Amino acid sequence: MPDLVRAALVQATWTGDTESMIAKHEEHAREAARQGAKVIGFQEVFNAPYFCQVQDPEHYRWAEPVPDGPTTRRMQELARETGMVIVSPVFEIDGSGFYYNTAAVIDADGTVLGTYRKHHIPQVKGFWEKFYFRPGNLGWPVFDTAVGKVGVYICYDRHFPEGWRALGLAGAQLVYNPSATSRGLSAYLWQLEQPAAAVANEYFVAAINRVGTEELGDNDFYGTSYFVDPRGQFVGDVASDKEEELVVRDLDLGMIDQVRQQWAFYRDRRPDAYEGLVQP
Repeated sequence: MPDLVRAALVQATWTGDTESMIAKHEEHAREAARQGAKVIGFQEVFNAPYFCQVQDPEHYRWAEPVPDGPTTRRMQELARETGMVIVSPVFEIDGSGFYYNTAAVIDADGTVLGTYRKHHIPQVKGFWEKFYFRPGNLGWPVFDTAVGKVGVYICYDRHFPEGWRALGLAGAQLVYNPSATSRGLSAYLWQLEQPAAAVANEYFVAAINRVGTEELGDNDFYGTSYFVDPRGQFVGDVASDKEEELVVRDLDLGMIDQVRQQWAFYRDRRPDAYEGLVQP
């Protein structure tokens, strides 16, 4: 795999319907491909509003199968068209009554390599996710893609260090963190937690947030999406806190080995001493 990978992410405003939302992301992806990007990731449940601002069974209608649903199939076609790896987060239904907050990872040839299901499900004002989603049950897979080893950790997951570490131990080089988080709730954490995770686990992180307000609530999604390197430094500028934006950055994956040799965090781990951390 090349050491230098051009990667992209999209922070988007809600359009009002699924068709135009998907079409908008397709155009962002095509533009990213024109700029030379080889991998792109979208925000949490990118083809829908952030319906978890309310608890209403009407919003189960956004769910679809993965990988056999219409959005994932369309993203497969897009991957084949653009030659990019795509991280596609959607609301998944896996049989009657089984719903997950999921991201499909699609290789550059359109192959669905697998899915990640969000592990940590919040249930607080404006983020009523337990009403809709079961906790993820597929572990923390790392996918061997055309651009290297890619993992996913979704939104609220980012507050929990265990999954970040599991992805690093499985060889992740780049972790996409699609999110929907609001200004009053977590803005001061947003540029703290993912850089800290990138440092602790010595890989690149793509942190993606929605932007704007939506008709289902007053959550003010503040964007400021970014890429961060294994030293905890932003790769280029952080995106706008108010406007939709496509972010394209060059990631030097060779930095991962350099940092791991210099800081040696993996060498100095003590898994023999950690057993008590996971006792109920």
